Amino acid sequence: MVARLDAVLWDMDGTLLDSEKLWDLALRELAGEYGRDLTDEVRHALIGASGPNAFRILFDGLGIDHTPETVAHGEAWMEHRVTELFHGPVPWRPGAREALEMLRAAGIPMALVTNTKRSLTEFGLNTIGREFFGATVCADEVSHGKPAPDLYLRAAELLGVAPENTVAIEDSPTGSIAAQAAGCTLLVVPCEVPVPNAPGRTFRDSLVDLTLADLEDLRAARAAVLETK
Repeated sequence: MVARLDAVLWDMDGTLLDSEKLWDLALRELAGEYGRDLTDEVRHALIGASGPNAFRILFDGLGIDHTPETVAHGEAWMEHRVTELFHGPVPWRPGAREALEMLRAAGIPMALVTNTKRSLTEFGLNTIGREFFGATVCADEVSHGKPAPDLYLRAAELLGVAPENTVAIEDSPTGSIAAQAAGCTLLVVPCEVPVPNAPGRTFRDSLVDLTLADLEDLRAARAAVLETK
């Protein structure tokens, strides 16, 4: 088995951008609209969840009926509020911009792979820069968002690479499950919540000083493990 690194696939919220704090503010305000308090347990369960799953988790946690009407109201409210918040400055995660610039300079193809819907992802891309990515894939553009592998499989397809020859960089348990299910080598840089240790997961405290050699070594180590199976 040849240990190739053909592309790097990036999560957005909590990985490239420190935007989970903006989502946290909006979700707590939405809970207040219903006269409820959002517990930390429910908030943590929402990190990395796709839209339909997120509202199911949210309404179950708040004790609100999960109906088409309540979901439609919640979606409209969140889109309006998150749009407002994303129009302001969205901070980067430490080392993220430098990592993107390093990989672009090395000629490594990259894709953005996010459980955020396209209309809101576009605001994130205003901060990050579209020029870094050969493809961007959002949760409302595939059949199933994370933790299903669809987003990662679609990103690899758009870049013309095999998922097993990519490294995915994630911050959440949900995203980690999706990347591994797609066959990607996984690098986890936790942000708001811990990610359980599991086979095939490599952890870093931050993206600061990440090098191409680090990612190539990670891909080679994963290939060696698979070769022995």
